[in-house]
Amino acid sequence: MTYDIDDLAAAQPAAVTRRAEVRDSGEGDVYVSGSLSQTYPTDVADLWDAVTSAERLPRWFAPVHGELALGGRFQVEGNAAGTVLECDAPHRYLVSWEIMGGTSQVEVVVEPDGDGARLTLTHSGENVRDFYEQFGPGATGVGWDLAFLGLNALLTTGQDRPEDAEAFFGTPAAKNLVAASAKAWAEAAIAAGVPADRATAQGERTAAFFSGE
Repeated sequence: MTYDIDDLAAAQPAAVTRRAEVRDSGEGDVYVSGSLSQTYPTDVADLWDAVTSAERLPRWFAPVHGELALGGRFQVEGNAAGTVLECDAPHRYLVSWEIMGGTSQVEVVVEPDGDGARLTLTHSGENVRDFYEQFGPGATGVGWDLAFLGLNALLTTGQDRPEDAEAFFGTPAAKNLVAASAKAWAEAAIAAGVPADRATAQGERTAAFFSGE
């Protein structure tokens, strides 16, 4: 089956449910948690394989090197390193996410949902205040939204993410997806209690950053 990545990108923002949690004491680092959830046209076993297999992860996310097992260390190519902290196959795993001197956690949950299977990913940890104030939860949320698009393409059509991902990110379809995702994360932040003017400004800066503006 062939597909139009532009069509998938246009439908992606509405296909994902997002939730944010922000704990801000007014001083020091800010705790931020962002959750994304999407149902895919497959079963639990296949979805679990897609999000754990060293052979399939590069097809929608990125190459991951190391030991993908409980207690194992891994390195996402061009991104974070971490440790597999908990694993309950084929339902849940928890990993540390170590990048740019900071450590957060990513939890992945796979569960049945009607005729499909649902993936919920939660990325949580302390954010440096300046970084949080500039971008809010969309800083990581938009990146995961783009990854979810790749997973949707793989599981819906069997095709890999575009070979030239950087070229795709410069297209109008990708920029529209980034803008919609950043706006959705701003709305999630507002629902979590962040003042609307602050969350909206964070969303606009996040969209500009991911769009290279």
